[in-house]
Amino acid sequence: MNRRLPILVFFAFVLFTSCDREIEEAQVDLEYDFQPLEVGLFWLYEVDQTTYFGENDSEEEHFYYRDRISSYYTNEEGEQVFLVLRTKSKDRIDWTIELPYTLIQRGFSLVRTIENQAVVALVFPPKDGVIWNSNAYRNQVQDDFELINSRNTVRVNQENSDDLITYRDIRYEVYEKGVGLLEKYDEVLTYCSRNDCLGDMLIDSGAKTHMKLIGNGKN
Repeated sequence: MNRRLPILVFFAFVLFTSCDREIEEAQVDLEYDFQPLEVGLFWLYEVDQTTYFGENDSEEEHFYYRDRISSYYTNEEGEQVFLVLRTKSKDRIDWTIELPYTLIQRGFSLVRTIENQAVVALVFPPKDGVIWNSNAYRNQVQDDFELINSRNTVRVNQENSDDLITYRDIRYEVYEKGVGLLEKYDEVLTYCSRNDCLGDMLIDSGAKTHMKLIGNGKN
């Protein structure tokens, strides 16, 4: 009987540590609340946009976007697809429909689909330095995004390129825990490539758009 006691103690220890490990794994916070998904949630953005049509020819615009989760449905894969309606306003009084898009929490990723173009916008849990293919769910060349974690906010660097001669492509998004998309910046430009202006960084075409959250809630 005494010889069996150490064996019983060993198996009890293994069982205890195994259960403890399962409990710890079950309690891991995947931090899905960096993009809350619930019908009625809305986000109000202030937007500054500059569109370039050629050298010394551009147009600036200031307006607002309001994104609201209007409904959801379950697709064939059993995923909840949240429908988001984006409206646009110059004065925050009169609103017009800009476009609808969808958000899906697919496994450990957030998939945003706009005009049938699915992009893996964020991954969970959002760990510093994680890199992933944003085009994982569409037939496009690989496009890697990189995540920078700063506790309650994370920045997703989508592109950071500027050859100072022919093009500039700077794009990123910022998410806040418990809030969602906080900021979005897109600057995609082409420079004049003629012999008389090559290397002068004269903007030939493109656009710069900066979205910043100024309000959010649920209704």
